[in-house]
Amino acid sequence: MPLEFTQKRVDLTKQYIKNSYGLEVENINIIPKIIVIHHTAMDDLKESFNRFNSELLTADRKYIQKAGNLNVSAHFFVDFDGTIYSLMPETYMARHVIGLNLSSIGIENIGGNKKDLTPSQLKANIELVRYLKEKYKTIEYLIGHYEYTKFENHPLFLEKDGKYRTIKHDPSEDFMENLRINFPDLKSF
Repeated sequence: MPLEFTQKRVDLTKQYIKNSYGLEVENINIIPKIIVIHHTAMDDLKESFNRFNSELLTADRKYIQKAGNLNVSAHFFVDFDGTIYSLMPETYMARHVIGLNLSSIGIENIGGNKKDLTPSQLKANIELVRYLKEKYKTIEYLIGHYEYTKFENHPLFLEKDGKYRTIKHDPSEDFMENLRINFPDLKSF
C-alpha cells in the first residue's frame, strides 16, 4: 500500500531535515535505531491512508506546519485484523515523531480513538518488530509515540526548535507494555 512518493516528497523531506535538524543531506536514507509505535486515532484504514498519502501537510495541521509542509507518514500500517501494510521504504525518513525521524521506523496502528487497538494488532506488531529487529541489527530502542520527549537530551534527538513539541498519548501504555515484554533487549530510553 505505497504512499505517493515522488521527487517532490523527497525534496520536501530534505527541506524538513534542513529546517528541523539543521542538516544538508544528499538523500533521505536513515539508519534505523528506534522503532516508534503509534495509533492513527482514525478508525478506518482507507481514511488513514488518504490522510498520509498527500505529499503536503493538510491545512488542519497548522500547529505542526512551522516545521515544514512535508506531510506526516509512517513506514507501516497495522489494521484491526492484524494485516500489515508497507507504506514506504523502511530506510527512507518518514515524518512521524518530532526529533527522531532520522533514526526511526514508524508503525501506525489503525484506531485508538473510538475503537481500541486489538489483540490481532498486538500480535502483528510483535511479528513486525521481530522482523525489523532481525533485519536491522542497528535497532536498539522500542518506544511508544508518547515517550519521544524522553529523548530530548539524547544524541539521536535532532530537533533544533525547542518550542516544537506536541503532547502525544499513542498508543496506550498497556499496549506498549504488552508489546515490550516480548523484547527485553530493546530499550525504551
